[in-house]
Amino acid sequence: MSEGNQLFIPPTFLALYMAPGAHKPSASQAQVAAHYELCEDLAQMLSVTATEIQLRSDAGSAEVLQHCLDGLCGADAVMEENQARWVVCRLAELMQWPAPAWQTSEP
Repeated sequence: MSEGNQLFIPPTFLALYMAPGAHKPSASQAQVAAHYELCEDLAQMLSVTATEIQLRSDAGSAEVLQHCLDGLCGADAVMEENQARWVVCRLAELMQWPAPAWQTSEP
């Protein structure tokens, strides 16, 4: 990624690529940026789906978020589970819903 790139990658996403005690990500800056853009776009798009699920089923936010996580981590998953969890946490943030219980209970 060039120095002129203004993409801000949040620390919560960057942490997905940091081993405990490491000072550098395990992937290149370009790879991390590309994955971040994909995950952010997915969270943005899922906000429409989450709203539709909630309206159709009258499900609570926790159920909708779990449904989205289940879909992202299913048998045909194309992303790692930690990225899927980040997408769902970002989705909760975008929807102004409480963070998923599994996120707040992890150390």
